[in-house]
Amino acid sequence: MKIRKGDDVLVLAGKFRGERAKVEEALPAKNKVVLEGLNVVKRHTKQTSQTMQAGIIEKLMPLDASNVALWCSGHKGPAKVGYKITDGAKVRVCRKCGEAL
Repeated sequence: MKIRKGDDVLVLAGKFRGERAKVEEALPAKNKVVLEGLNVVKRHTKQTSQTMQAGIIEKLMPLDASNVALWCSGHKGPAKVGYKITDGAKVRVCRKCGEAL
């Protein structure tokens, strides 16, 4: 998965299409990402020994990683990710403008 925690992304499909957000958590095993402030749902929870709080809790739910694209600040748009090796380190770059992501 080419998206990491802390990346700025643009949502390409779904209810939040066109929104920009920061990646709060990446789940590569499930190919999903949790975005800051988007896809918030309300869950009714019962008090248990693990969760001391009962009631209606707002929770961030993951979106599929295929529905988001990295935001390139170079050309101010969504970026396809390429890789270059510079000084022995693998760096993600935008395929359109060549700027490091």
